[in-house]
Amino acid sequence: MMIARTDDIDACLFIRREVFIDEQNVPEAEEIDDLDAGAIHLLARDAEGQPWGTARLLIQGATGKIGRVAVRKGARGTGLGARLIEASITELGKVPGVTRLKLSAQTHVIPFYERFGFVAHGPEYDDAGIPHRDMTRDL
Repeated sequence: MMIARTDDIDACLFIRREVFIDEQNVPEAEEIDDLDAGAIHLLARDAEGQPWGTARLLIQGATGKIGRVAVRKGARGTGLGARLIEASITELGKVPGVTRLKLSAQTHVIPFYERFGFVAHGPEYDDAGIPHRDMTRDL
């Protein structure tokens, strides 16, 4: 699979709807927001051009925020999620002035993000009915 920056927000939203709205019952009003327009979007496509994974990157001063990381069921367990995180870290590393990375992790996947140097901090909180914790790492 090829992962690259994309302007095809519809393909990213297709994946996010399938994963977050349909599978995890996140309300559409919480999933689709006005931050998409100013974000960097990464999209993973197979050789036939089918979309399988996505991530949304936001710049907040010196902090790059990785969010909306989603992999469709048919590509889970293939390492695509790890490749999306690696691509996100690389992409944010190209942004001048960004020195720190942040993400909001569903608590059951904290060990996944720890593999990339992220450290959980602060209390657990509810986001769209799903327990989360904030995680950060230096770039």
